[in-house]
Amino acid sequence: MSENKPSKRRNYTREFKLKVLAELDAGKSQAQAAREYQLSETAIYKWRQQLSRYKEKAFSGQGKAYTDEARLNELERMVGRLTMENDFLKKLLARLQNGS
Repeated sequence: MSENKPSKRRNYTREFKLKVLAELDAGKSQAQAAREYQLSETAIYKWRQQLSRYKEKAFSGQGKAYTDEARLNELERMVGRLTMENDFLKKLLARLQNGS
C-alpha cells in the first residue's frame, strides 16, 4: 500500500538561479544544466524569461514570482487609499448632515 504524500516544492535562492543562468550564458546547454542541477528544463526556461523581463527585480520573492508580489503590493496600496477615501467621505457626510 502506498501513501499519498504531497510532493514538496523546492525553492531556490536568487543567487542559485543567477548562477545557473550565468552558466547558460557562458555556453552550457539548458539540457546539461538541467541534468547537472536536477532541474526541469521548463524551470530554467521560466527563470530565463523572468530575468529577461524583470531584470534586477526577478526572483525577489520567497518562491513567488515577481509579478505575484508586485500585484499584492499594488492591491495593498489600493486598499489603503480606498480606506482613507472612505473615511474622508464618511466625515464629510457627517458634517453635511449636521449642518443641514
